[in-house]
Amino acid sequence: MKTLKEWFTSSQTLLSMLLVQVLLTGMQLLSRVILVQGTFIGALIVYRHLVAAICVAPFALYFERGHPKKLNCKVWFWLFVNALTGMAMAQGLFYYGLRDTSATYSMSFLNLVPITTFFTSIILRMEKLKWQTWVGKAKSVGSIMCVGGALVSSVYKGREFYLDHHNHHTHQTAPHKTHMLHGTIFLICSCFSYTTWFIAQVKLLKVFPFKYWGTMLACILAAIQAAVIGVCLDSSKAAWRLEWNLQLITILYSGALATAATFCILSWAITIQGPSYPPMFNPLSLIFVAFSEAVILGEPLTFGMLVGMVLIIMGLYSFLWSKKNDTQKLSQPNVAAAEGSTMMADGLTATQSTSTVVPSASPTTDSVILEIEKTENN
Repeated sequence: MKTLKEWFTSSQTLLSMLLVQVLLTGMQLLSRVILVQGTFIGALIVYRHLVAAICVAPFALYFERGHPKKLNCKVWFWLFVNALTGMAMAQGLFYYGLRDTSATYSMSFLNLVPITTFFTSIILRMEKLKWQTWVGKAKSVGSIMCVGGALVSSVYKGREFYLDHHNHHTHQTAPHKTHMLHGTIFLICSCFSYTTWFIAQVKLLKVFPFKYWGTMLACILAAIQAAVIGVCLDSSKAAWRLEWNLQLITILYSGALATAATFCILSWAITIQGPSYPPMFNPLSLIFVAFSEAVILGEPLTFGMLVGMVLIIMGLYSFLWSKKNDTQKLSQPNVAAAEGSTMMADGLTATQSTSTVVPSASPTTDSVILEIEKTENN
């Protein structure tokens, strides 16, 4: 019992990251089911963020009480931009892509978010490629592998594998049919929307460094934005009606567990292990979703999808390794100046780097933001 307790104590961060991936996997599967059944995406986004704001509010009122918060026009502007790009648009586009493709296919594109952010940072001259160094080469090779994996999984299908031979015989016809081309376009747009959010989030952190308050206010703004857009798309009462069914369970699960609880766990893990630790577990959600979707929903696994998953996971780890080493090199000159104050500043930056919450697996959210911040400072 003592050995088991010691192991549990030493493995708390590892177990917490596995729990995060399990929670995100459940959210992907539930969202896929209700979207295929015809749930209105605008209503899903609105209700989900209202639940998330309610769940985060106690943390904001308790942990960040007593600190003066200046909500001027500049702060509201960046809160509005963050809510629009990272929640209303990014999640809405992702849900449309999820509805038109599959949970596994959509998760593959979520792992491309750090790659699109990397390329955008180079175009905006926020980051240098550094091709002459090993770190730069690993970063470039990892990016190419991720993009190649996405292309393979979307273009090449190959042989289909059913993990449960009963499911594909009894699979019921869903109200909404899959449309891979439309879904892929939505997912690509979602990736670039997340990229815009990562860059805009850095601006928000500089003018409003309160992660819980920033999350709560951004969730409220995202709900308002999604409500305005949703009413323009469908104003019927049937689209916005809530009933005691799987849709309500998904909304509560997404807001309370996959958003608020996941955010708190990630913030805690980042303060202990650093910002590069949580993203290393994101590819696990891709594997969990793929096999869970095949077993529970009866979706087939194609050979092209498996090859693409392997390429994306290998490329993502290569990219994260290079980002970690590059960040360490950038921070080395500051260590000798004031080691204690630097550790406190790094812990604060790591905690603040998740000031708003991503709906699902968000690869390298923290490492990308830290990298952009340090490049701007240099």
